[in-house]
Amino acid sequence: MGSINLDLVARVDRLPRPGETLTGATLERIPGGKGANQAVAAARLDARVRMVGSVGKDANADDALAGLREAGVAVDVREVDAPTGVAIILVGEDGENVIVVVRGANALVGGFTAGGNVLCQLEIPDDAVREARAQAQWLCVNAAPARPLVVEADLVVANRYEAELVGDQPLVAVTLGEEGAVLLEQGKEVARAKPPRVEAVDGTAAGDAFTACLVVSLLAGRDPEEALRRACAAGALAASRFGAQPSLPTADEVDAILRS
Repeated sequence: MGSINLDLVARVDRLPRPGETLTGATLERIPGGKGANQAVAAARLDARVRMVGSVGKDANADDALAGLREAGVAVDVREVDAPTGVAIILVGEDGENVIVVVRGANALVGGFTAGGNVLCQLEIPDDAVREARAQAQWLCVNAAPARPLVVEADLVVANRYEAELVGDQPLVAVTLGEEGAVLLEQGKEVARAKPPRVEAVDGTAAGDAFTACLVVSLLAGRDPEEALRRACAAGALAASRFGAQPSLPTADEVDAILRS
């Protein structure tokens, strides 16, 4: 359960300074949204996935859903009276990015059936997160964008800044960028991993690849250390490629980079 966006991605030599105008950028329209990204990522890792969310009754909706359909994700999406969500993303040559999200239809996500194992993010309303908790047998919340959590999740994935806001949670994976990630159970470190070295191209969906791979690995019964190591590898692979959903790795690609 989560957000579905159309990403408008401008590639620039470097990110502009405040008040500065840059020219010479290229623009692409790419399916995105943290929810859709993580659904596609999980499907490419051989999980069976149903995507729950909302889009608008507009021309952007089909483009925003294209990546989900291509990946074989079952799409359980409501059309609402709001524009399809849009993310405006600037990506520099060094892989750094800045992102502004227009929530649109994602602000109206809710009223769905979402049982079983559920993964959600915070680009949807808190009420939808509460619904997910009430219906899920097992719930992972990717605490992004950062805000305090309104539920206790079975697993929380957060970066070091988001982790300060989530409160006490049973199991928290904290991402540390190039330093990798650490898994904390009741506040105690139980696993740590570092990503393989890659050349950074675009970090837009690295966190989504990490989150989906960690969830799929844990649900497949892998031990925490191996699951965390695989998640770091998936995030690194995504950061080495351009775009959100186009960058997400397959299970075979994760296996290959871990063997190298």
